[in-house]
Amino acid sequence: MAAPIISAENLGKRYRLRHQAKAPYTTLRDALAHGARRLFAPPSVRADDASTEEDFWALKDINFTVQQGDVVGIVGRNGAGKSTLLKLVSRIAEPTTGRIRLRGRVASLLEVGTGFHPELTGRENIFLNGAILGMNKSEIRSKFDEIVAFAEVERFLDTPVKHYSSGMYVRLAFAVAAHLEPEILIVDEVLAVGDSQFQQKCMGKMRDVSQSSGRTVLFVSHNLAAVEHLCTSAVFLRAGHLEAMGTTEDVLDQYRSTGMKNTAVSSDHSRDQRPHWATPVITAASLSASTGEPRNSFGIGDAMRMQISFDVSQRAPLATPCLGIVIKNSLNMAVASVNMRMTGSLESRHMASGTVTCELDEVLLAPGTYSVDAWLGDGAVDIDMVEGCLSFDVEATDFYGSGVPPFSHLGPLVLKPRWCLSRTPQSG
Repeated sequence: MAAPIISAENLGKRYRLRHQAKAPYTTLRDALAHGARRLFAPPSVRADDASTEEDFWALKDINFTVQQGDVVGIVGRNGAGKSTLLKLVSRIAEPTTGRIRLRGRVASLLEVGTGFHPELTGRENIFLNGAILGMNKSEIRSKFDEIVAFAEVERFLDTPVKHYSSGMYVRLAFAVAAHLEPEILIVDEVLAVGDSQFQQKCMGKMRDVSQSSGRTVLFVSHNLAAVEHLCTSAVFLRAGHLEAMGTTEDVLDQYRSTGMKNTAVSSDHSRDQRPHWATPVITAASLSASTGEPRNSFGIGDAMRMQISFDVSQRAPLATPCLGIVIKNSLNMAVASVNMRMTGSLESRHMASGTVTCELDEVLLAPGTYSVDAWLGDGAVDIDMVEGCLSFDVEATDFYGSGVPPFSHLGPLVLKPRWCLSRTPQSG
């Protein structure tokens, strides 16, 4: 087997975090007096006010290899270390431990405007990036028209890029990175800035440079449908560690199944998460797939099961247990709610403890992160409520089978329409 084009050995990246002790509110007179005392105080006293530091490992003990022509998707939740890994591969940051070997030129698109000089025009930046990749002017000129046509910025080619919108930045940056023939193309979630049509165009180009040119692509995205559609293999990072690497299907299955198990909800469960009227009787909450497998990541259209447990042994049993749920988006805005009174699902059962299960056949929410508020009542009387007792992610999937997944910026819900196109009768 040929030597891998990328190999990482015991790769780690450590950052030093500084924490400044919070000072109480002081008046100007107090601040001046404190400053004067410190001025004449011995060094040991001054050191008491110094900030504290701690080590944070964004990545630790990462080992993997990538062969030439592979398209590798990198998945993980926010803070898992995905962007840090790409910065190490791109040589933007140096590893704290281990080493990484590259056998080829690297073009990376990690954030809007990466590698562009804001004062230079689009035309000048194309030649600048080509020169950085080691290409001569004739090689860059041979690709110039393709880059401009792909980016669709002809009118602004001689305008300094500092005046470009974020979408124009991304279009030109991707066009330059993809067309100037690097052996390794690295693309972060920055493509989410572009519109859906441009994203599809980029996906096609990445697939083309891999299949026809044998170039390697590293692709980070929260859009699991795009990863599944584009990538031949995948890497799953979790809290800075390499959780899994293998075929895209296997890795994404493992990523989706990393959910919470039964979550205990104590009687004083962050008291600020309960309203003042609540009597703490909700004891646990959990999320799972329809099979009962615990998880907190779902694709659009997946089935979901919520279970809320209660114990009212310290009071009278519940004559008619009643559960209600409110689903909120990342902005803490309610996007959906349902309760057993609304659906007419109340049953007369005198219960001191038990579990209420709510099953949703399809999760019809746009991609994003959501939380769940749960409340429990007895018939028409509310007893307890816990805000944010559950949280879950919804990942983009090819829900409609069209190759275009729903996008979160178009609204919080995913609709299931039936279309009908009829011809208008011609008069005369």
